[in-house]
Amino acid sequence: MSTLLQINNLEMAYGAQKILDGANLTISTRQKVAVIGRNGAGKSTLFRLIIGEEEPTGGEVIVHGCARIGYLTQHSPFEPGESVMDFLTRYSGKEIWVCAKTAARFQIGADLFNVEAASLAGGYQMRVKLIAMLAKEPNLLLLDEPTNYLDLSTLLLLENFLKNYNAAFLLISHDREFIKKTCDQTLEIDRGKTVLFPQSLDEYLLYKAEKVESIEKFNKKVIKEKEHLQTFVDRFKSKASKATQAKSKMKQIEKMKTIEVAHPMSTSKIRIPKINDKKGVALTVTDLSIGYPDKTVASKINFDLERGEHVALLGDNGQGKTTLLKTIAGELATLEGGFRWGSNIRVGYYAQHTPGNLRSNLTVKDYLFHSASKDVSFEEILEMAGNFLFKDEALDKEISVLSGGEKARLCLAVILLQKNHVLLLDEPTNHLDFETVEALAEALKESSTTIVFVSHNRAFVETLATGIIEIKNGRAARYYHNYEDYVYHIRKEIEDDLKEADSGKKAAGGQQKGSVNEGAGENEKIKNPKLLLRKARTELRRLESSIKKLEEEKKELTDWFGANPCEYSEEKSSRLGVILGLLETAENDWLKTQSEIERLG
Repeated sequence: MSTLLQINNLEMAYGAQKILDGANLTISTRQKVAVIGRNGAGKSTLFRLIIGEEEPTGGEVIVHGCARIGYLTQHSPFEPGESVMDFLTRYSGKEIWVCAKTAARFQIGADLFNVEAASLAGGYQMRVKLIAMLAKEPNLLLLDEPTNYLDLSTLLLLENFLKNYNAAFLLISHDREFIKKTCDQTLEIDRGKTVLFPQSLDEYLLYKAEKVESIEKFNKKVIKEKEHLQTFVDRFKSKASKATQAKSKMKQIEKMKTIEVAHPMSTSKIRIPKINDKKGVALTVTDLSIGYPDKTVASKINFDLERGEHVALLGDNGQGKTTLLKTIAGELATLEGGFRWGSNIRVGYYAQHTPGNLRSNLTVKDYLFHSASKDVSFEEILEMAGNFLFKDEALDKEISVLSGGEKARLCLAVILLQKNHVLLLDEPTNHLDFETVEALAEALKESSTTIVFVSHNRAFVETLATGIIEIKNGRAARYYHNYEDYVYHIRKEIEDDLKEADSGKKAAGGQQKGSVNEGAGENEKIKNPKLLLRKARTELRRLESSIKKLEEEKKELTDWFGANPCEYSEEKSSRLGVILGLLETAENDWLKTQSEIERLG
């Protein structure tokens, strides 16, 4: 394996603040490395130093001659009026057919080549930037939060590409699931140092936890021994016959040192101030059309939300998720139809633009105390601030000097301290490290607050969502499967599309070459049974998992009816009917799939 990148004793400081302090790293071909660390640890700084965008204050970065670095930028590289293909050829320096070949991997076809690149939705813009970078054929990718603002389809396409990528990459991401699916090594940046662990993220975190546990056991043993020796010293230091022994014990105590335990990566549990737990309908949406005066984005939207529901808005970028949130938040006027909130409901709205509207003349601490609900305690405010990494001197920072990520974290801390009955959250996990993402998901899950949210972070959605509304092709509808099934179907659609496109290319290639291999079709037929058998077995496992979850939910509902024979719940009755229908369908599908396996096997 060839060495692509070498970092020796790297140092980087901004004034008195030292970000990197003696960092070391060697990257060779085909290493797939997750770069982790708390916000502000220096992950993005490391990338900027590697590409030469910044100069280190000490040490060296050696990019070897065989390395071809591809760096995925967050800013827009498009020129005004530039079409997709014009951008691809300009940025990559490659011919049109090379760019088109790379574009096919991300489902960008000829129908989009002449569209203005800057007019595309965020997910498609990211696809175009990826294509342009990959067309240069790099062998070392630097990916800084590539999943930010990506819709699920684009995220799965990128995930699929990186799993099969035959070169090296360093990946910064707040999406633990994405890291798990794509990376087999872990680089942690902590207190200016780097640790490269040659195994996956989960294995690294387990190793760290075991290491901390071992240190804590050692420290307890040392403390206990010191207490034992101190007892002897206190008892006998005044006695002449024991004075020498006591002095010896005191020297022994001085030599005994505990090992400092680094703060664990995981955020302490986030505690959201409780609101009164009420029942009933939180929101009713009737024949709603959303969009702008010159464009209808989606129409005929109808749904009810019960208080306490946690509903994820899902769908590709540009379909209307954010538009729907803005509309029910009152930021956009309805085009037709309407919506109605329940009585005495206070709504909190976190949007992607919210951090830009902060009052910049206040300090972090003043803003938190000014904005929090009056009945939230001093201790609760400081604890919430700490959970979003505002401690000690950070509390006295003026908002005007905060970074974009710090402002986003501050807005989230404030909205959780306001004791809102409803939270509308648009991509709340951007700018959070994955430990804080998971702590936030768990806290919101335990909350009785009604939540409607947009997020493409799979771990966050999986943890939090109790319901799904999918916005697609101008319509919004409830999705009556769990999130795992939803992701499975999206992934399957993508895989089928890619296979269809690939088979189309092969067929076209065969026609261009003439009938060089007339027996090829027969060979494909011979291979097909094995392929079909594998697919059937995969489908069977998915159905079994789905049936198990449906049975568990069915049992919870029937147990409730058994324990409450005199009560009636329209919501639970309706859900039980849905579950029974889904179970019947899933069981029938299982029988068909099992028969298919027996036939093929």
